[in-house]
Amino acid sequence: MVAAEVEVRDEGGLAACGAMQVPESERPERANTTLDQRGVVEPARQRKIIHIDMDAFYASVEQRDDPALRGKPVAVGGSGERGVVAAASYEARRFGVRSAMPSVTAKRKCSELIFVKPRFDVYRAVSQQIRAIFAAYTPVVEPLSLDEAYLDVTENLKAMSSATEIAEQIRARIRSETELTASAGVSYNKFLAKMASDERKPDGLFVITPRMGPAFVENLPVGRFHGIGPATRAKMERLGIRNGSDLKAQTLLFLRQQFGKAGLYYYTAARGIDERPVCAGRIRKSIGAETTFNTDIFAFDEAWVVLGPLIAKVWAYCEESSIRGRTVTLKAKYADFQQVTRSRTGEAVIATQAAIEAIVYALLESFFPVSKGIRLLGVTLSSLSAETGGEHQLRLPI
Repeated sequence: MVAAEVEVRDEGGLAACGAMQVPESERPERANTTLDQRGVVEPARQRKIIHIDMDAFYASVEQRDDPALRGKPVAVGGSGERGVVAAASYEARRFGVRSAMPSVTAKRKCSELIFVKPRFDVYRAVSQQIRAIFAAYTPVVEPLSLDEAYLDVTENLKAMSSATEIAEQIRARIRSETELTASAGVSYNKFLAKMASDERKPDGLFVITPRMGPAFVENLPVGRFHGIGPATRAKMERLGIRNGSDLKAQTLLFLRQQFGKAGLYYYTAARGIDERPVCAGRIRKSIGAETTFNTDIFAFDEAWVVLGPLIAKVWAYCEESSIRGRTVTLKAKYADFQQVTRSRTGEAVIATQAAIEAIVYALLESFFPVSKGIRLLGVTLSSLSAETGGEHQLRLPI
């Protein structure tokens, strides 16, 4: 069994603003055209979108605050047998250490790895500094996490015509005011801005213009598409789909048959189309993480090992966002694509990661023994509220 593809879901707001599976109700957009539901090309207003992604954020904050850590492989997270890497410095990444990796695996890859306990209060404070910089340029900011956000600067507070110049100024201010580096991508939609920010990491800026967009996507390996993980990439390659050009050659019907609802996203992304707006006021309904396996699993112990990193990712998001929830849901998808969920809701919010683990363990027991292999497992926390010193308000706006 190999855990292949991990997706963190921030449902509710992201479903409308940032989720990678584009709903059918959304009309895809090109640089200066849109496709309506009949496939007819119509004029569209060109947008200017920036994606800002802090470089190894948690680890970089720790290295900034502790000079002894600079230049060394650092992992933020627990070092115990059940620990999970929340973030890794670039020095650690050279050894293959990645976020969501079990700590024991990370230590095998890098014997000199230094583990540091996360300080989410510090990360939140730095994130607020960064968001204040964003706010000086545009009110249309969609935070995805503490270290990542989309900005729509089509109309901006500085009356600047160049999104590239805005991105350069923001990066310079982040460096000056926080002593940290950020990478930026600039393009005419969210999908391409996200792809652009990955091009020059760390501490880089890349622009995908409307003229560049189609060729950029066609030459992009499918494994680099945002939203396509190892398991989906492997399936696409078995179907002869290796890059954006191969993906673009497929019909929407074929992609839907092979990949379900995600087929529409793959169809539009292959054409550089993404009409999703940058949403400044998202309301989260749930937070979840799931993983798809290259090989189906049948044993309880295998499933429990896989769920550890998923629970850790969900809880890390709760910690960094000061969010808590009352309902835990465990999802399993079988080899025949039948999907089953089990949930448990408490009267009070769940206060610790250990509490989520205990609930998930109990829910997992109800799935076993199995008569067919499990191809996907997911954990979701819902009935969310803000952690505000003992008072909790539902429908947390971010």
